[in-house]
Amino acid sequence: MARSDLLISLVLAGKHSPDPRFRSTVEAIIAEERSKQHTALADQLSAALLNGVHKHAPQAATGSTVVGDLLYELAPERSLDDLVLPRLVRDELRRLIEEHLRGELLRSYGMAPRHRLLLVGPPGNGKTSVAHGLAHDLMVPLLVVRYEGLIGSYLGETASRLRKVFDYARQRACVLFLDEFDTVGKERGDVHETGEIKRVVSTLLLQMDQLPAHVVIVTATNHAELLDRAVWRRFETRLHLPPPKPSEAAEFLGRLFANFQLASGYKTATLSRQLSGATYSEIEDLFRDIARRAVLESPEPDFAKIVRERLAAWKQRVSPAPTKRRR
Repeated sequence: MARSDLLISLVLAGKHSPDPRFRSTVEAIIAEERSKQHTALADQLSAALLNGVHKHAPQAATGSTVVGDLLYELAPERSLDDLVLPRLVRDELRRLIEEHLRGELLRSYGMAPRHRLLLVGPPGNGKTSVAHGLAHDLMVPLLVVRYEGLIGSYLGETASRLRKVFDYARQRACVLFLDEFDTVGKERGDVHETGEIKRVVSTLLLQMDQLPAHVVIVTATNHAELLDRAVWRRFETRLHLPPPKPSEAAEFLGRLFANFQLASGYKTATLSRQLSGATYSEIEDLFRDIARRAVLESPEPDFAKIVRERLAAWKQRVSPAPTKRRR
């Protein structure tokens, strides 16, 4: 028999082993085969481990069949170097990346890279972009959980689907991203919640504990106060992403305009001073609005006039009223 058939036979024979090291070892082998672009073998090993079957054809959709409605798999295009981040946040992310790129050295000393990251902060300040940047710089796919497929209406359905998400992620080196993390990591003592949230959180904790180091799980929340206390303890790295300082907003705006050919020569200092309190997302939205008008009025747009008009419209935009989240 070929080596691949030997491996598959071994997985089929041992898939019910009570020793957790068997499963973690097979998942590491699958992740390594995927990193080598041995997709057919990785899919066959995955099918043998998850379903107890040997699929001879290269079933690229095996994983998608299990979690096709639960995940987006993306190839991120934005690096961490493209982001404007507080120095502490950037330094910690760089250290985490180094740990993974030099993981063999850590493992030779009986240690593993950190791979559980919690991002906290108000919306629009880079939490999702950090997940994309990490995946880009680690050169792995980004798996984004789709809550519309994850949250079920029947008893135990959400917990079952959550297990499928983690089963899929464990078999490849990747970044697994859960935005709005308080949806599934909510405090179990919340008197307004049913017993279902307790089952979901218990499943989440178990799956996070079993997650191998080659999967970097990144979670993001705008409401850290809603997270279960046991969930907090699972994260080796917890970072706060605040709104940009004036200098950071100016740097971000300058980068946007520097990469836009029609804005050649435009000085952003005056504009940046008028964006006090804006999030990165709001600044980028304004830039795109300006860029659209400039393109439509090309080849010789009156750029200063466009900026004044779009800034005036941007200042008149409707903003949401502040609300209080229920505990």
